Amino acid sequence: MTNSVATILIVDDESQNRKLLETLLSPEGYITQCAASGEEALAAIAEHAPDLILLDIMMPGMDGFEVAVILKASPLTSRIPIIMVTALNDRSARLAGLNAGAEEFLTKPVDRAELWLRVRNLLRLKAFADFLQNYNQILEQEVLARAADLQRFRSAMDATADAIFLVSRHSMCFVEVNATACSMLGYTRQELFDAGPAQVSERSISDLESIYDGIIAGQSVNELADTTIRCKNGSYLQVEVHQQAQRSGSDWIIVGVARDITERKESAQRLHQLAHYDVLTGLPNRTLFYEALKNTLIQSDDGDWLVAVLFVDLDHFKNVNDTLGHTAGDELLSQFAHRLLRCVRIRDTVGRLGGDEFALILVLEDERQYPTLVAGKIREILREPFEIQGQEVTITASMGITVYPDDATAHEVLIKYADTAMSRAKQAGRDTYRFFTAQMNAEVLARHDLEMALHKAIENEEFVLYYQPKVLLKSGRIVGLEALLRWQRPGYGLVSPQLFIPVLEETGLIVNVGSWVVATACKQIASWINSSIGPLQISVNVAGRQFVEGDLEVDVISALLEHNIPAGLLELELTEGSLMVNTERTIATLQSLKQRGVQISIDDFGTGYSSLAYLRRFPVDKLKIDIAFIREVTSNPDDAAIALAIIRMAHSLKLEVIAEGVETEAQLAFLLRYQCDQIQGYYFSPPVPLAVLEQILLSETLDLALLEGR
Repeated sequence: MTNSVATILIVDDESQNRKLLETLLSPEGYITQCAASGEEALAAIAEHAPDLILLDIMMPGMDGFEVAVILKASPLTSRIPIIMVTALNDRSARLAGLNAGAEEFLTKPVDRAELWLRVRNLLRLKAFADFLQNYNQILEQEVLARAADLQRFRSAMDATADAIFLVSRHSMCFVEVNATACSMLGYTRQELFDAGPAQVSERSISDLESIYDGIIAGQSVNELADTTIRCKNGSYLQVEVHQQAQRSGSDWIIVGVARDITERKESAQRLHQLAHYDVLTGLPNRTLFYEALKNTLIQSDDGDWLVAVLFVDLDHFKNVNDTLGHTAGDELLSQFAHRLLRCVRIRDTVGRLGGDEFALILVLEDERQYPTLVAGKIREILREPFEIQGQEVTITASMGITVYPDDATAHEVLIKYADTAMSRAKQAGRDTYRFFTAQMNAEVLARHDLEMALHKAIENEEFVLYYQPKVLLKSGRIVGLEALLRWQRPGYGLVSPQLFIPVLEETGLIVNVGSWVVATACKQIASWINSSIGPLQISVNVAGRQFVEGDLEVDVISALLEHNIPAGLLELELTEGSLMVNTERTIATLQSLKQRGVQISIDDFGTGYSSLAYLRRFPVDKLKIDIAFIREVTSNPDDAAIALAIIRMAHSLKLEVIAEGVETEAQLAFLLRYQCDQIQGYYFSPPVPLAVLEQILLSETLDLALLEGR
């Protein structure tokens, strides 16, 4: 490849995408070939293998993942680098691509500079790999020649109880090993010759080269070093190694003598375990926990994190010892320790400080609510009784939380403050937690109260729907409504959606509430059909969690059947972000509902993953231009250009366009001029309760003077 022009195969079912990539690659002098499908690509590669492949993921028939798996499975094509080109930007798609064997990813639309760099770098890596393959073959021949010179040492080497390895510094391969080395590692001599020192070492080739050069230069002479070596079965062996260098012609031979010290290490490990870990639970003891906390605080300063210490004390634990005995108490502590570990992440630390006192170190990189979540999990795991000596034992815990560096900077003070906060939790009645900082306590309690109030709001049916009209610009008539969730909280009045909807989504309550919204909207449609208002479409907002944790399809179909309404009178509004959650399941659900006649619209279009690719994959009927572009559409040329582009693109795809947030005559005039289909906003009506809405619908009191004057 270094002496010829590289050939790049472009695989994409869209001709315009293939042409675009060819155009981008042309200035670099690459030879490009194209394939319109996975099957066509495999046929072309079988005839003439390219140097690199640009592979689209989403294709009819055989997709990019399948093509990559086939290519990487064949020795003839496994070394051809693959760059996945995709409009998908979710983590699962990238993991699937890596699992299939792709080396790189490019996101559509493709950036020219990024394309050139990724192609150039992968071609260089391939050229280097090809060179290494040829070079290693030459090295192996040299090793075989040198083996004859070393044969006289074999008898003496085989007689020793230590493993002996002779490595050529020039080739970085074994030139001789003794029988003890083969027995110790489980290899034959030839297998070790083929494997090389890096395969049995915990170090890379470059690290070994540096070590060997130091030995040749006279460093580390006669020094013993403890290390691990990898056996053939994948296990590791603790060894003590002595290495020295011997010149052999123009080369240097590194002589390594390794002695198995597994038993010695295991003995030291047992002593360390006894000194630093709790014998009963296996958790870090007080000494190790304090050390871990000090280290975590140092690391948090470098990473600019917060660190929380959560102190846990079991309530009335003495009663267990007094009634069931200390053996039962120990069993309870052991089981509780295992449950505690399920409440935290791997990077967190759980320790037993003594008796029934436990403590946790929680790293807070960007989630201040995390200690609260962990405390909630601990309370939850204690709801399930413990099985102790054939009896069920129920126990609770009091917890105290302190945060570094907000409350203190010294690790001993943090633990003291956490203990103080735990005492406050006991004073508050046990089975709860308290923060050491009063302000944080107030915030946590307010959030907790809000969550509890939302649970009660569902039980007590405190939610109501407000409706905002959608107006058809051609006629000036109301042709639909958006149902908007409102909370009439007792004692507080109408609560702002910005305050409670995020909490509904975070806690998962949005699944139940969303089901209620769908059912209520369908019930209202049925009521109007049988009244003087007549059939009128209602759109409801759908959250991503309703696809993942609920069964949106069942909710919608059940509501349509129960109230016997045409499916076309129900519209589901989804944000671009919610479309990207569990994409395949979302597509299947929406396609099924679309086949029944349910309308689908994308809310806040232009602010998320706006892409022609997902508009093509999802069964969309309408796009709603986000209010951010409408707000300054008459004063900001960029917003005007974006709004106009969305309108034209949607119409070219035979989609309707709705502009939300229309508040002025100037905005209305702009949307009329450029043939937006529908609008909604305060210019016509804010979201209103049902009674007010029905007056509007019945009296036709909307001010349509501008429309009549067209």
